[in-house]
Amino acid sequence: MQQAHDYLAEVDELSNLLRDQLESIFLKKTLFKSWTVNDVIGHLYMFDFAALKSLQNENEFAKIYSNVSSHLDQGMSLLESQYPFLTELSGKNLFERWYGNSRKLGAAFAGADPSVRLKWFGPEMSAKSSITARQMETWAHGQEIFDVLGVKRTAHDRIKNICHLGVATFGWSFTNRGLKVPDHTPYVRLISPSGKIWEWGDSGSSSSINGNASEFAEVVTQVRNVQDTKLKSEGAIAKNWMKIAQCFAGQPENPPPKGSRFTVPRVNFGV
Repeated sequence: MQQAHDYLAEVDELSNLLRDQLESIFLKKTLFKSWTVNDVIGHLYMFDFAALKSLQNENEFAKIYSNVSSHLDQGMSLLESQYPFLTELSGKNLFERWYGNSRKLGAAFAGADPSVRLKWFGPEMSAKSSITARQMETWAHGQEIFDVLGVKRTAHDRIKNICHLGVATFGWSFTNRGLKVPDHTPYVRLISPSGKIWEWGDSGSSSSINGNASEFAEVVTQVRNVQDTKLKSEGAIAKNWMKIAQCFAGQPENPPPKGSRFTVPRVNFGV
């Protein structure tokens, strides 16, 4: 599956950013709910590990699912639920564990049947959707780290997978909030990093979204508020969607407030 190779490319980009950083960098707070870099890598590692087990050993995945669900039922936050899994792992040691598991995950999914159904924390999904979701999570949470280190990330056409996931979860963004799903999906026309035009839906629709593919990916992953982008939304359906778009599983989450997520100027960078 090409999506598995795209996931691995996402992992490599993030690992190249962090590999030669000081240990103290992992304690730095990001602009995402004040999670530290350590928290972000721990989150990615736990769910990457779960995704690998969902493909290789359903019983092992069931144990992870049960533990996380139990912690959430006890009132723990999603962040707190990863602490028992990580035990004492942190910093460079956690980073190396995450990276090593990521390589195993990508290799396993590269050789998997794309259509095989896998258990997850939400509805079951295909292996193709599962590894696409892992790419999306790595890209989205990775942005928090690029932001706090003051590094502008280079965009690549592999984000088409994330944009497609964003369109595919149009209905989910509404049903997850208990809202009625609009009767049609807006036409989406995006300019890729390489300059290609990507399109979804009917170009004759009265509701549409036009703009930069990277910005669309940022909005559907809730990395940026739509008002901090140059995306053009036409029609009530498109405008409402961009206010609540959520291409990831879990409870309804609100996008970051306008102006609250950005790349921190390098002049303020320190350890």
